[in-house]
Amino acid sequence: MCTLPISKGKQMILVTGGAGFIGANFVLDWLAQHSELVINLDKLTYAGNLENLASLKGDSRHIFVQGDIGDRALVGKLLAEHQPRAIINFAAESHVDRSIHGPEDFIQTNIVGTFHLLEEVRGYWNSLGDADKAAFRFLHVSTDEVYGSLGKDDAPFTEETPFAPNSPYSASKASSDHLVRAYHHTYGLPVLTTNCSNNYGPYQFPEKLIPLMILNATRGKALPIYGDGMNVRDWLYVSDHCAAIRDVLDKGRVGETYNIGGWNEMPNLDIVHRVCGLLDEFQPNPEGPATRLITYVKDRPGHDRRYAIDATKIHRELGWKPAETFDTGIRKTVQWYLDNMGWVENVASGEYRKWLDTNYAERTV
Repeated sequence: MCTLPISKGKQMILVTGGAGFIGANFVLDWLAQHSELVINLDKLTYAGNLENLASLKGDSRHIFVQGDIGDRALVGKLLAEHQPRAIINFAAESHVDRSIHGPEDFIQTNIVGTFHLLEEVRGYWNSLGDADKAAFRFLHVSTDEVYGSLGKDDAPFTEETPFAPNSPYSASKASSDHLVRAYHHTYGLPVLTTNCSNNYGPYQFPEKLIPLMILNATRGKALPIYGDGMNVRDWLYVSDHCAAIRDVLDKGRVGETYNIGGWNEMPNLDIVHRVCGLLDEFQPNPEGPATRLITYVKDRPGHDRRYAIDATKIHRELGWKPAETFDTGIRKTVQWYLDNMGWVENVASGEYRKWLDTNYAERTV
């Protein structure tokens, strides 16, 4: 469905997956800083939520279309009618645990869907005039999980690190990254790829670590920690990620990959303690500190021990660095969730509860 009429003759971008966590933040940040129109294509699966975009209601710069990147007829129609100068591809199934329980959706969306999208984009790009063809960009947003797992003393991932995915999710994203690279080297499609570390911030679906901890703690429920809680991730505030993507789109070298990280390596257990401390500060519970709810559960199968991103290249070439420290970003995040519990309750629906039951029912130790 298209919520607004088509506006021809105006420069615009097409964003796929723009109702999900990172995609919605990107669209909101983009329209806060640009007058350029956004066509927003999202399938609205469990993690896609139009409530994320509620502040754009009535904004003529935002054209929302419900649909699948694998629907070639729809994608072809949108490209022909709107003539975007760039495509930013966020559309993906993106949760490791879900990929373990049901990998097929990840194969269909992240690999087959990306292939169909690339095919339509290739045809569209070849139809453009020389100047528009030279200016066009396809930016593919991916993850650091494609690189596999690091040992305690290993150097962080760089853009030259070989792929070694360990979950159906990361394998599907690695496959999509390879397809994007191949379409550049084979067909000349002007592509850019970004691989980011763990994002956090507003509008994140509460199956991920930080929002899950906030939601469970406010309900007095257990805070489930996989294994010993010492799995390490690099944490990137979502608005910093969006700023980096804008820089790559604007200044990135065609065919290149840019790692985007927050320079914030921390074990999961430390993250949970930080969240609990902020909850105790913002919303103290007479029953005691939030840490009383921490519960260790059986580890995820194939759980990567450590991720770390070396974001030197994007800083050196494009001048990007994160604006938020983890301290400032996590404080903003916890406060946002506490201020927006209505949003949280709306997304924590029956389907979400069923998912939690499926994922955690057999993990208690």
